[in-house]
Formats: sequence, structure tokens, C-alpha cells
Amino acid sequence: MLNDVVYSKQSLHIGKFPCVMIAPDDIELITGGSEERRRFIDTVLSQIDQEYLQQLIIYTKVLQQRNSLLKKFAESGNIDADLLEVLDNQLLQPGNFIYAKRKDFALLLIPLVEKFYNRIANNDEIVTLEYESQLNNYDFVTVLHNCRQKDYILQRSNGGIHKDDLSIELNGQLFKTIASQGQRKSLLFALKLAEFELLKLNKGFAPVLLLDDVFEKLDDLRMQNLLLWVCKKNEGQVFITDTHKERLEEAFRDLQTTYQIIEL
Repeated sequence: MLNDVVYSKQSLHIGKFPCVMIAPDDIELITGGSEERRRFIDTVLSQIDQEYLQQLIIYTKVLQQRNSLLKKFAESGNIDADLLEVLDNQLLQPGNFIYAKRKDFALLLIPLVEKFYNRIANNDEIVTLEYESQLNNYDFVTVLHNCRQKDYILQRSNGGIHKDDLSIELNGQLFKTIASQGQRKSLLFALKLAEFELLKLNKGFAPVLLLDDVFEKLDDLRMQNLLLWVCKKNEGQVFITDTHKERLEEAFRDLQTTYQIIEL
């Protein structure tokens, strides 16, 4: 319920109380497959734009139906191209909507990530990001048509916005293959702080920021640069968990900011 009124559907709750969390497992956003970065983009956009969330739900449902149909074709040995065409047409509207929103979102996200990375790393490393999509080069109808034979063979949909990714490079090379643990954490923080800024911009107030045991394998300079921004330069409430009380106390004293430490 919201203000004693029951939600007509659970998806309406998404985005009401925005929160940005950074935890150790989030490093998969950098080192993992494209689905992790798509989920990141979808999570932010769904909190900002209810229509985006609804179109994503529609697209996902139709995509599941399409994949199920492709498996049935393989099991039965019979292909109903007309039925597949019906599902293809149902993918077009939500797919094109999602693509347009992601493309506009990337234009806002990428410069913020690059800016925050430089602030945290405090060096001249060049990090570049690019939104990758099959729809960057072809319209959705062409993408579906070009993948049709591959879909029959692999029994799943190989063309569409569910293959989108956010490519990341460091000094012109693939980031996740050459970056150190400190560089990976710096980029993770940059992505999450960019998320924080975009939520704040669109909601009109700062989301809650949660930092869960994130300072391991982070040198003192990167830690100070991160805390400087999250504890002094933003207007939101910050919760930090850490196993080194003295390290946090020293960092807060250096920042000359108010804080409260609760020991468990």
C-alpha cells in the first residue's frame, strides 16, 4: 500500500523510494556478461520512467513466447513462419520504444560515468563507454529477419534489444581484461554515482545511498575521493558498512564531516 491505498499492480511501486546500493558482488557489472549491464540500465530507467517499465514487461513477455515457439518448432519439426511473424510484430513497438529510451539515457549516463571515474581515480586514465545495439545499424524488422535462420537452429531469439550492451574501454583496450581491481572498483563507483545523479535529477530529491563493505582493495586516495563526494558533495543520506572502524573514523575526520558509527 501507498498512503493506505493498495497498489493495483506491484510494478507501480518501483521508483517511489529510489535507492542506490554498492556491494562487492556488483563488480559483475564490470566483469560479467552483457545481461548485467542491461539490467543496470533497465533498473535505473524503470525507476525514472513508468512507461519504460511497462514496455519492458511487454517485450520480455513476448520474447519468452517467441523463444518457447522456436523450441516447439525444433521439437515438432514443423515451422509456422506466419505465427512467428505475429510475435515479431508484437516485439516491434516495445522494442523500438526501449531502444530509443536507452539511447537517450546513454547520452546522459556516459559523460557522468567518465567524469566520476576521473574524480575517483585522480589520474589521466582514459575510460570510454559506448551503447551497443543491433538497432544502431539496422531497423528492428531487418534485425529480426536477418536472425531468422539462426533462431531456428539455436531455438532462441538472437536479434533485438535484449542483446544490447554497454561497451567499456580503458586507454583504448577492453576494460575488464586489463583493469586492476582498484580500477574496476573505481568504475563501479562511477557507474553507481552516475545512477545516483540521474535519479536525483529526475526525482527532484536525492536517493538513499548504501555502501556495503566496498573499501577492500581500494587505495587510500580512491577511498578519500569517493567519500569526499558521497559524504560532502551530495545532499542524500548515506549508510556505510565496513569491517575497519578505525579506517572509517580516520577518513571521516579528514573530511571534517558529521557522522555516526554503530557497532554490531
